[in-house]
Amino acid sequence: MNKKIALSALLVSLLSACASQAPKPVAEAPVTPAASSAADTAAKTATASATSAVVAVDPLDDPKTGLTNRSLYYAFDVDVIQEADKPLVAAHGRYLSTRPARKVSLEGNCDERGSTEYNLALGQRRADGVKKLLVLGGAKDEQLNSISFGEEKPRCTAHDEECWAENRRTDLNYAK
Repeated sequence: MNKKIALSALLVSLLSACASQAPKPVAEAPVTPAASSAADTAAKTATASATSAVVAVDPLDDPKTGLTNRSLYYAFDVDVIQEADKPLVAAHGRYLSTRPARKVSLEGNCDERGSTEYNLALGQRRADGVKKLLVLGGAKDEQLNSISFGEEKPRCTAHDEECWAENRRTDLNYAK
């Protein structure tokens, strides 16, 4: 029993001796203005990189890039891309060239005038024309699928020129 008390007293005194000692300061290298500036710059760069990675927006969703515009319009009975739309198609081609995993469906559409067969063929020529221009812009053929809906997917159902003009289009629909 005396051994237990003596051992307990010894253990308590050792523990109290450890607790009463102040921690020794760790020697640090002196900070010079140049070292401080380099460290600050590195920290700011790391913070900026982390922030931009978190805040990065897909260019498809950024209105500033123009890539939110995903429809091209045509004159009546025309399958040639308008000159004004060629920069838009080129921008989509560049986007796809830097993102080989992205895929897009090119959907050719027509207004209600003309036979079903004629409109399906015209819609296909429109979609294929956009596909060719995207490939010239850097997209890979395997990223693109062109299809015609003819007159089957109208945006507008009125029977006038303003509505028909909305329906004569090729839509770029990116896969999720």
